Amino acid sequence: MIYTNPIIRGFNPDPSACVANGKFYLATSSFQYFPGVPIYESSDLVNWKQIGHALTRKSQVYLDKVRSSGGVFAPTLRYHEGRFYMITNNNSTNKNFYVYTDDIYGEWSEPIEVDQGGIDPSILFDNGKCYFISNGYDDDGVSGVIQCEIEIETGKKLTPSKCIWNGAGGRYLESPHMYKFGDYYYIMVAEGGTEYGHMVSYARGTNPWGPFENYKNNPVLTNRNKAPYIIQAIGHGDILEDNNGNFFMCALGFRQIDEWMPFHHLGRETFLIPVHFDEDGWFTCGNDGTCEFEYEIDGDFKQVYKNEYTFANTDFNLEWKYMRFHHPENYKLSETSVELTGTDITLDDVDSPTFIGMCQQDFNMEVTAKVTLSDTATSTPFYDESGVGGRECTKSEAGITVFMCEDEHYEVVLRKTAKAYEAVLKLNIGDIKHEQNKIDLPTNSATLIIKSDRLNYEFYVETKGSQGEKKLTFLGKARTKYLSSEVSSGFTGTMVGLFATGDIKASFENFKLSYN
Repeated sequence: MIYTNPIIRGFNPDPSACVANGKFYLATSSFQYFPGVPIYESSDLVNWKQIGHALTRKSQVYLDKVRSSGGVFAPTLRYHEGRFYMITNNNSTNKNFYVYTDDIYGEWSEPIEVDQGGIDPSILFDNGKCYFISNGYDDDGVSGVIQCEIEIETGKKLTPSKCIWNGAGGRYLESPHMYKFGDYYYIMVAEGGTEYGHMVSYARGTNPWGPFENYKNNPVLTNRNKAPYIIQAIGHGDILEDNNGNFFMCALGFRQIDEWMPFHHLGRETFLIPVHFDEDGWFTCGNDGTCEFEYEIDGDFKQVYKNEYTFANTDFNLEWKYMRFHHPENYKLSETSVELTGTDITLDDVDSPTFIGMCQQDFNMEVTAKVTLSDTATSTPFYDESGVGGRECTKSEAGITVFMCEDEHYEVVLRKTAKAYEAVLKLNIGDIKHEQNKIDLPTNSATLIIKSDRLNYEFYVETKGSQGEKKLTFLGKARTKYLSSEVSSGFTGTMVGLFATGDIKASFENFKLSYN
């Protein structure tokens, strides 16, 4: 059958996969969002279902007020002797650690730290030993891919950290993985940076400590010179074998908004590329060392994407994410509605606003929800028109946001005013915090709508007229490219979120997020 890339859409970068009990499991980065490190399961390598997270407790990971695109980077997922291991780095604390579980559907252990620096850690089990690999500086100050042997039960180093390879010559060496295939140990890395120069390179040797011989045609996989082309930044790969003896590489990449416009706002996604070994044991990727939209895979099944999300057909513990460590008392979640209680923390703050969201998975999107506001501080009135009264109300608002980071986000909100209510379109780009448009509303309830294509977001508010008829008002539009990583410099992707700030409660009903 023919499958289409990406296999996991939207903000799901740094994929790492393993095989266990006839199925495939995959983990991706989560950065400042919580729960951390989503875990996916597949029986065919093409259709993936999220089954949990590896980091679900505050004791497992530090996220308090970490910057956007900080937090949890680049997981490695491995299976050995009945146990799953997830190895990762908290870039905000500069700690490498791993957690484990014997039940992939259950809870994971408390973290075990390894006293080796660098980022993008990985492990290799071989001949009764466990090798811990990362990229950084070894114990003698030499930079490159570094390795030590560890005691897997405790994380204790059993050997000094030693630089074993310096890569194939590209800048920003990262994402090291080591494999044992046949007689050879293969060390594979990403180089070029996780942008338009991204690539995968490898070398091999007969000993896990080297020396390693570079593959003569490195990089083995890259889309850096494939233009004009929507898929770019292919890299950060991990290799696995399917049930038929075929090899594949899962790798991150992104889809830019247009062939001639180098901006991407959906985040880095997960792609799947066939791998072929020659008779001498060297491997190649894809048809020509690049990633295409379509490939053929063994099997008689259909690739299916989920294109409609509601409160009823989603799991708040899986698809939905919070900003850093949330405050559960401010969330009331059900199959029919979400009730959010606002705080003084806003979307502009490097903190934990009352926010719950999911990643935007495709360009053509529509999200809609009926929002109803109620005041939570009735004992103190708002200011009246003359400026006399009790408290400011301009932060008492709730709505739908498309959020890249604290500096770049758009939202359509319902706001409490001194007299009544209003709907507002807010655009935040860098230091510019702009209210693009607003209309007065007769009641505390309205339906908010965001539509998008590759180039623009459009914002609407729907109310009822005097005869009960629906009235749709266009508030304005904003360009997708200003939420891109090229503008915001982040490593995440656009999130579609529901939020509330200030002295209000907000009820969200009739929520639907759809792609076409």
